[in-house]
Amino acid sequence: MNLVRIFVVASNVFREVIRDRVLYLIGFFAIALMAASVLLPEVSGGTGDKIILDVGLAAINLLGLAIAVFTGTGLVSKEIEKRTVYVMIAKPISRAEFIVGKHWGLSAVLAVLVSGMMAIYLGVLTVKQVTYPLDSLLLAALFQILELSLITAVALLFGVFTNTLLAMLLTVAVYLMGHFSRDLLALGNLAKDASLQAMTQVLYLILPDLSRLDFKNQAIYGLSLLPSPLQLLENAAYGIIYTALLLAIAILIFSRRQF
Repeated sequence: MNLVRIFVVASNVFREVIRDRVLYLIGFFAIALMAASVLLPEVSGGTGDKIILDVGLAAINLLGLAIAVFTGTGLVSKEIEKRTVYVMIAKPISRAEFIVGKHWGLSAVLAVLVSGMMAIYLGVLTVKQVTYPLDSLLLAALFQILELSLITAVALLFGVFTNTLLAMLLTVAVYLMGHFSRDLLALGNLAKDASLQAMTQVLYLILPDLSRLDFKNQAIYGLSLLPSPLQLLENAAYGIIYTALLLAIAILIFSRRQF
């Protein structure tokens, strides 16, 4: 693969998505968070600070997920449906470069989106004089970017071989099941049925374990509840490797499609 051609595709995706959606989402997040920081302390008693911390992180994750799902599934599927993909593959760009470039471009958008919202979030917390663990929040934001990059790869994979609506539904299903995959495994281990245990173990191996990349709850209570540095590196490597495998599968399917 040629990195120059990949960056060309990625930069086109980045510019298009940034212009169309991200700036509006950041503005909406800023307004909503400022409103929440004023209203929540009035109705939450003595837990207002924790609620603001929780709501802010949840909103960042939700808006990032919306971009990853709604934009990621359409990066390839819409081009196939509108037949604009013919123009792309007619150029000296391989299908692997096309897929990887799309992923890198949207991942960069998500990194900018999360970084922008996190800066606003920390600014609001500072103005409202809410005590917060800075290192924990920044670490949670970094792993949130890794998680959204993985979900983008899932969206691209489904967008390669199905329509946009179905790809969205499947991506959201993978996201939800990925956050409950450990609970599913534990439930299977409690069951006495060997076939059920085997099925839950297979599902756990296939589905992404997104709890490895989710540190929102721990960030609210500080670094003492976070894994060790070695465990954090292992979790980051897990997310990167899983994302690479999803992209490899997407490239394989896309390469076999006839246009």
